[in-house]
Amino acid sequence: MRELRGGKVAVIGGAGLIGSHLADQLRQEEVAEIRIYDNLYRGSRENLKKALSDPRVRLIEGDILKVRNLRAALRGTDYVFHLAAAWLLECLEKPRLAVDVNIMGTFNVLEACRDLGIKRLVFSSSASVYGNALTIPMSEDHPFNNRTLYGATKIAGEQLCRAFHEMHRLNYVGLRYMNVYGPRQDYKSAYTVVIMKILDRIDQGLPPLIYGDGSQAYDFIYVEDAAAANICAMKADAVDEFYNVGMGVKTSINELTHLLLEMTGSPLRPQYEPAGMTFVTHRVGSTEKAARDLAFSAKVGLREGLEKLISWRRLQKDIS
Repeated sequence: MRELRGGKVAVIGGAGLIGSHLADQLRQEEVAEIRIYDNLYRGSRENLKKALSDPRVRLIEGDILKVRNLRAALRGTDYVFHLAAAWLLECLEKPRLAVDVNIMGTFNVLEACRDLGIKRLVFSSSASVYGNALTIPMSEDHPFNNRTLYGATKIAGEQLCRAFHEMHRLNYVGLRYMNVYGPRQDYKSAYTVVIMKILDRIDQGLPPLIYGDGSQAYDFIYVEDAAAANICAMKADAVDEFYNVGMGVKTSINELTHLLLEMTGSPLRPQYEPAGMTFVTHRVGSTEKAARDLAFSAKVGLREGLEKLISWRRLQKDIS
């Protein structure tokens, strides 16, 4: 178990959902410096409002495809968290961007970590590598059943990490997030996630839409827990391993929708539509390996996390 006290840390993609919460939590670790490297494409300065009040935190605007800028941002740091990525729907609509950012961008990060002597890297992968679950809960040994370009780029990123460890002894560990939600979630772009879409419909006085029969079930994890998993992974002794980051709790879209209707006090009832394009219908991760090797267990239950998200969302709408 390593201590981060006194170390210099870089968070690539640190202005986004998980990265900004990670920046907040790193302030409690007595680190000497926290550099946030982000192109602000999906992340924002607003997400870092709390973190940037700390003189140890610095935002460096930059892109992982710009090798010189990336290396300058990482030079002199000890520990790197790599969270920057094109998201699932972006990868569907912009496949070349997906390959450039998620594969070549990750290669650039790995190469910089090798050349600059970074002590340890935590790489953000995704449960998308698994595709549809063949067994539930899915252990980290579950086969790669992915059928999406996003998942393919994350598999490639994982394999690049393995290759850099094998060739250059790069000290890294990887995290496979389940469905992350919480405050600072993007609710304005075309790529909003299911929880935000349900809440948007409720706000508009429209029935939430459920595609198919609503039996699709996922593992929802609160963003502060996902951020905490990064710190646990950085401190742990495990090397060249990947870990699920989830609650290990199965929640169907029907259950999620009715819970949100109840919590918002809405009299609406869901509206069922024919099933459209669905990437996966069932995905719940085993939490045993992360608990054993990383000393990580999620703390925030779904209802509590949704309460925090709804409160934050209302505040944002009041401000705007």
